[in-house]
Formats: sequence, structure tokens, C-alpha cells
Amino acid sequence: MGPFVALALNGFREARRNRVTLLVGIFAIAMLLSTTLVLEVTVNTFDRVLTDVGLGAMSLMLVLLTIFLSSGLISREIERRTIFLMVSKPISRGAFLVGRLLGNMLTVTVLQLAMAALFFLMMAFYKSPITSAHVAAVSMLWFELWVLSGVGFLMSSFSSQMVSAFVTVSVYVAGNLASDIYKLAGKSKSGAVQTLGEAVYYLLPDLSKLNYRPHATYYVTVTSTELLSSAAYAMAYTGVLVSLAVILFNRRDFR
Repeated sequence: MGPFVALALNGFREARRNRVTLLVGIFAIAMLLSTTLVLEVTVNTFDRVLTDVGLGAMSLMLVLLTIFLSSGLISREIERRTIFLMVSKPISRGAFLVGRLLGNMLTVTVLQLAMAALFFLMMAFYKSPITSAHVAAVSMLWFELWVLSGVGFLMSSFSSQMVSAFVTVSVYVAGNLASDIYKLAGKSKSGAVQTLGEAVYYLLPDLSKLNYRPHATYYVTVTSTELLSSAAYAMAYTGVLVSLAVILFNRRDFR
């Protein structure tokens, strides 16, 4: 357990020292603060603009950060030759991979908590109502980042950083459109198209299930059952991705 925790903390320290992480954090805070400029031109949609811009900036920056950190994990270890040192130690490759995943997610979580605190402080400052939907939107974003991390780690276990990043971005875009693809395919008269649409829907993560930002914007009530179902779906999907990543990583030859 000691080496496993050490790997996670070491991954957190490395990601924290990364200049891109710092720049993304600064840029995210700047975008949240720029909300005040947008609010100057709004009259009847004050609260909606504040929610849209704040949650949108938070989501965009954290997604980009997660993709960068997860997709380049193994590639950076191989470039720096540290992977050879790690695989020679009495710790399994699976533990090494999961430890790195937890370290990266710890970095993302700390940054998300800071951004969420700033976002809620801004809402309180402007006396905008904070509802359970706002908390749900921030919480479910965390689970969405877990899924994206799983995709990035799966790809980085056997491919380059550029390929991993491209695939992860593609999965993010397609995952948000998965339910729409399924509905459109269902309306087709072609059985092949319908089958393809169903395959895409069930293979890709349905990230729309984790997107509660519209609920926060329009103050839609969110039930605990719905949240638990979405969270369970995200963690189950992430578990499958990480398991596949461990299998592929164990079979990879680093010679």
C-alpha cells in the first residue's frame, strides 16, 4: 500500500509542477472573472449568463487539462526513461498505472475544488441563487473527468501522446453526441445504420448523462436517484477502461 500511495502522490507533485497545469489554472480563473464583463450587457438573463459562463469555463479548462495529463502519461515516462526504473521495482505494472491515474485525478480534483469555490463565491457576491442543480453540475463534472482520464490512460497504455490526445478528444465530442446519434440512427430506414447507431451508443460513454449544466442554468430539479445512477455509470465505465489499460500495459514491451 505504501508504494501505491507514493506513486499517486508523486504523480500529483509532477502534475502540479507542470507549467501547463499552472497556465490552465490561471486561464480558467481569468475566464471565470471575465464573467463580470459579460454580465454588463445582460439584463433579464443575469443568473443564466453567470451560470453558463462559469460552469462552461470550468468544464472546458478541466477537460483540456485532463486530456493533456492522461494522454501523455506513459509517453512522458518512456521519454524520460523513468518507466524502466519503475517496472524493475517490486510493484506491479497495474499498480503503477492506477497510482499514476490517482495522482493525475488528485491534481484535477484540487484544481476543480478551487475553481468551484471561486464560482460559488462569485454567485454569492452577485446574489445569484445557488441550487442543488449547481452542486450537481459541478459534482457530475468530476465523474466526467474520471471517464476521460480512463480513456486517456487506456490509449496511452499502447499509443503515442498525440494519438492518445486525438482519440480522447474525439471520444469526448462523440460521447456528448452519443444519445443524439442513437436517436438519429433509430429514425433511419436502414437496418445497418440502426445497428451502427446502437453499437456507437453502447460502446462510447454517454457523457450527456453526466452533463447537468443545463439543469443548473434553468433550475431544473435533480433527484438523488438520478445522480447516483449517473455516478455509478461513470465509475463502472471508468473501471472497464482502466482494467483494459492495465491488461494492455502489462503486455507492452519496453525494450
